[in-house]
Amino acid sequence: MATTAASPPPTAAEDNVRLLLPGFLSPETCKELEFVHRSCGTAGYRPSVVSTSLPHLAATGCGHLLLPFVPIRERLRDAVESFFSCHFDLFVEFTGLVSWCKGASIGWHSDDNKPYLRQRAFTAVCYLNNHGKDFKGGLLKFQDGEPSSVIPVAGDAVIYTADNRNVHCVDEVTEGERLTLTLWFTRDSSFDEDPKLLSFLSQTSLSYEPADQNSYIPLPASDNMYWFSYDQSGFDIRCARMHILGFSFRASSDEDSKSTSAAPADDPIELLGKPLRIGRADDVFGKIFANSLHALQVVQFYYWKAPELASRRNQTTGGSETVCYPTIQVQRSSGTELPLPCNHGLAQTIFGSYGNVDSVIEWDDVVLALAMWENYSEELKRKLSIFLPNWLSNGTIFVVDPSEPTQ
Repeated sequence: MATTAASPPPTAAEDNVRLLLPGFLSPETCKELEFVHRSCGTAGYRPSVVSTSLPHLAATGCGHLLLPFVPIRERLRDAVESFFSCHFDLFVEFTGLVSWCKGASIGWHSDDNKPYLRQRAFTAVCYLNNHGKDFKGGLLKFQDGEPSSVIPVAGDAVIYTADNRNVHCVDEVTEGERLTLTLWFTRDSSFDEDPKLLSFLSQTSLSYEPADQNSYIPLPASDNMYWFSYDQSGFDIRCARMHILGFSFRASSDEDSKSTSAAPADDPIELLGKPLRIGRADDVFGKIFANSLHALQVVQFYYWKAPELASRRNQTTGGSETVCYPTIQVQRSSGTELPLPCNHGLAQTIFGSYGNVDSVIEWDDVVLALAMWENYSEELKRKLSIFLPNWLSNGTIFVVDPSEPTQ
């Protein structure tokens, strides 16, 4: 799990209603959250938006992926309480990763402008990628006060009151995908999101056995949650994420290939919840994944760790280090591509191209990334098993000192 960058506490100012915090998150933290979102996100609450909420992670077997958020939530709450001189308890109402894709925008509004949003007191937005490089458009603008607009820079955060002192809008995203971590804070404990999260986690994460891989295999939500609708067309987000990276889902075996071809496909999307393999051009990776999300997490992890993987390979080539790769075969011209309904051209238009995608991949690096993803997931799961009893005992989610005995 990446560590967040240290930043000086903001100075409280009675007249100020917003504050920009440059470099609040480290580059590695931004990349880790991007990995979580691009491997777990579902269709969002607005057109052309994809979102990943913490309850969704907890409910889909990915409760361990909450851990990177915990220190960030605490630091943001401290920043809000300090800058706005809060002499009352603040609770996190919502924590989520949100991407605004091509065509997404929102007009002038405050974040508490609906009766069911009146509980919101403060907003925090952390940018995970860069305007101009990763996307175009999508500037945050305020009607009054300074700063009057915010150009998204990866790692920067902005905090502001959720009331009509901060009426704002977001320009239309014209290209690419604008990634943010968004939190809302409330003074009303009845809207605290932690009890709901703890309820999910107590159902899914209390039983933990070391080296039990099934404990961190993601479980897909309802298929309709992954369907991205756009102008009478659409695509499955899981398929689109894989396609943009140059991969496709393949049948898990030759027998499955025959049955897939012969059987009528009343709902082919259901195949994404079953065992499958992945392929790229004429190559098929020998690993059988439990479902599409399992495969997608590994592929997204591969791209998150691509610089590290390349460095290891170069060190091995230069003779300075030996890397032991697990043995997984890559087959040529084998495995039927699953007949999934996905408008790939539309997906490319909506999500854009990822800047770090190479036209040629090293399958040995994918094999190593698989092993690294398993170690990463196992370690987060182990930590969650230690922290969760403390959280349940206190009724809230917080940074636990591993040196302290569990309650």
